[in-house]
Amino acid sequence: MNDRTLLLGHSPDPDDAFMFYGLATGRVPSGNWTFEHVLQDIQTLNERALRGELHITAISIHAYPHVADNYALTSCGSSMGDAYGPLVVTREPATVNDLAGRTIAVPGEMTSAFLVLNLLLGRGEFNHRVVMFDRVLDEVAEGRADAGLIIHEGQLTYHNQRLHKVVDLGQWWNEQTDLPLPLGGNCIRRDLGPETMTEVTAILKNSIEYSLAHRPEAVEHALQYARDMGRDLADEFIGMYVNQWTIDYGDRGRQAVRELLRRGCEIGMVPAVDQIDFVG
Repeated sequence: MNDRTLLLGHSPDPDDAFMFYGLATGRVPSGNWTFEHVLQDIQTLNERALRGELHITAISIHAYPHVADNYALTSCGSSMGDAYGPLVVTREPATVNDLAGRTIAVPGEMTSAFLVLNLLLGRGEFNHRVVMFDRVLDEVAEGRADAGLIIHEGQLTYHNQRLHKVVDLGQWWNEQTDLPLPLGGNCIRRDLGPETMTEVTAILKNSIEYSLAHRPEAVEHALQYARDMGRDLADEFIGMYVNQWTIDYGDRGRQAVRELLRRGCEIGMVPAVDQIDFVG
C-alpha cells in the first residue's frame, strides 16, 4: 500500500454499499487517492478505530468519544433515525417494564443502539450477551435470549420470525429530546492533516450525492449486501438511513450527537469530549 492509498472501512450492509456506490465503481472521481474498501461489521470497525488502523471508517456514535483524539467526524456519512431506529423484540408481546432483569442479545457494547438501550432501561438494570448483529433475531426466536436489540435490516424483517416489537429506540429518543437519533457516522484520522481531511470528506460526500441522484443503479449495487431482502425492502431500508442527514448532519444533527454523548457521559458509558469536530 502506497501513501496515496486510504483504507476506507464500512459495514457490508445495503445502506453503506449504497452510500459508497459511486466511489466503489469509479463513477465518482477519487482525485489522486486510491480507496481500499474494508468491509466489516460495525462492532469490528469500532474496535479497529480504537487501534487507529483505518484512515476513514464508519463508526458508532457511541464509540466516537473513545477515538476522538485520533479521529474527527466527517460532516457527511451519518446514519440518523428520525423518530425511528433500533428495536427491542421478544418472542411474546411484552412491555418495556418486562425487560428489567432479562437477558437481551445485543450486537455490540460499543454500538449506539446499546447506549440508548441503557439510557432507556438504566445501566445495570438488565443482562446482556453480545452476538453478531445478524444472529440476534435467531437468539430470540430460538429461546437463547429473552429479548433482542436489532439493528440494520432486522428492523424490517423481524416479523418473519414471528417476533414482537417492544420499543423503537429512535421513537423513544425523539419523544425524550425532539431530536433524531444519531446511530453511526464516518470519521477520518487527524494525522492526515486538515487539507487532506477536507479533500477526502468532499470525495465521500460526492459519492453519497451521486448515489442519491442515481438511486436505481445504486440500489441494484447494494442488493448484493441485502440479506433476506428483495429490492423493495432494501430500497426502503436504504431510504431510512441514507437521506438528507447523510449529506450533512446540519445543526440539528450535530445537536443530536452532542446530546446523545452528553447523556451517555452522565451514566458513565462514554468519556467526556470537550469539542466534537466535524470536517467539511
